Amino acid sequence: MKSLGTKTIHHLSGIFGLIITAILVSGCSTQSQTAQTGTPGKTLLNDSLLETAVIYEANIRQYSPQGTFRAFMRDIPVLKQLGVKILWLMPIHPISKERRKATGDLFVSQIPNPAQRQKYLGSPYAVADYYAINPNLGTEADLHELIRTAHQNGMLVILDWVANHTGWDNPWVKEHPEYYTHNARGEITDPLNPDGTSKGWKDVADLNYDNPRLRNAMTDAMAYWVKKFDIDGFRCDVAGEVPVDFWRQAIHRLRRIKPLFMLAEAWEPELLRDSLFDMCYGWEAHFLLADMAKGRKTVEDWDNYIRKIDTLYEPDDMLMYFTSNHDENSWKGTVYETFGDAWELAAALTYTVKGMPLLYSGQEYGLAHRLKFFEKDSIPKKRGREFELYRKLGRLKNTYPALHGGKHPADYIRLGCTNPNILVFERKKGGKRLIFAGNFSGQTQTFRVQTTGKFHDAFTGQEIDFDPQMEINLKPWNYRLWIQ
Repeated sequence: MKSLGTKTIHHLSGIFGLIITAILVSGCSTQSQTAQTGTPGKTLLNDSLLETAVIYEANIRQYSPQGTFRAFMRDIPVLKQLGVKILWLMPIHPISKERRKATGDLFVSQIPNPAQRQKYLGSPYAVADYYAINPNLGTEADLHELIRTAHQNGMLVILDWVANHTGWDNPWVKEHPEYYTHNARGEITDPLNPDGTSKGWKDVADLNYDNPRLRNAMTDAMAYWVKKFDIDGFRCDVAGEVPVDFWRQAIHRLRRIKPLFMLAEAWEPELLRDSLFDMCYGWEAHFLLADMAKGRKTVEDWDNYIRKIDTLYEPDDMLMYFTSNHDENSWKGTVYETFGDAWELAAALTYTVKGMPLLYSGQEYGLAHRLKFFEKDSIPKKRGREFELYRKLGRLKNTYPALHGGKHPADYIRLGCTNPNILVFERKKGGKRLIFAGNFSGQTQTFRVQTTGKFHDAFTGQEIDFDPQMEINLKPWNYRLWIQ
């Protein structure tokens, strides 16, 4: 639908790359004063961090009754206990008031009662200003302090970036209408499907990356947050809807400022090529696990999935695995609705396969309701079974080489098993071994594993000496982790 002037874009990219490099060199002293969290160019990002990281999606608005940066940052040391090494902040920008969503297809402006209108805060993905902070979340000083606190606790901070569309009262709508997609009548449109029908995202205006000036303006806006706030990367919303060659231009330019961690909300392998994004979503695995928990898919389907990703992705490509996120929780259901009795089994699997596990705000406290998306809500804060589970899994992920999941991941080896309901695999690296066994059925299962050696339970310490003839029992939807 959108054609690309490749030669022109590459030419402009080179020119602007030289300009931005010159600016950075000449203005480095000013930059170090502006970025109160540290000098851009210095970073905590390294291969070791990526091998052992848990990523945490911070829904600042819903994380606390206050819904502010300051309320959230008090718990950063708590998140460190859960193995969190990357903080992903959901969009922090002001939210458009024009065509602000209330519920369903209803806009706030269509609600007759003024008091009712006040409770709808809109979608954070309808960005009103790429250069500003939503005042409901806090101030620039608050954000600087949050990032500084995260860095002191050994965590990267990445911002949720919405490059595919803007809110309708974003300044670009009036100042640069040429940045947007237009219909046959010359009107700016909301995002459209390939057949020209609406995607249903009526509260946002679709950006058109045929325009080279938009590409540079968007990259400038992203660079602003790296240079001024010393952020460590971006989670890019619907990254697959934005042309890959824009990401190639933007990411390479941004990484001239400092090394950045880039997460794409997408699955396409090409987004991981040529040193573009570091990690994509493991969407297929999420849906497959949900179906396995409902008895609609089997362990054999999981094996087929693993074989498939081994052909689609390069060995150093990273996938993010999860049982929840803001979309899944608000629109599909809680982990308990999605996975039922298998929720803990599914969580353990996301921490033990090759890749990086995601923890969404509230999961650590047993979030048992769907967070409101357009209104203020709040998560529970009482520690219980879930907190202890994620603390143990996070500690194992942080410290045990056989769970490395970054650019140099531990091997994944499917082990022979006598029971088709049981998934058994080994992770191995540097002489360290971990065995996962999970019962993907609603009945107690007996099985034998085709391996040998002395291991102990990662959580209880109980020793086991594997023998191919030894029978093991697992209760319904239960799992075991053994380390050597």
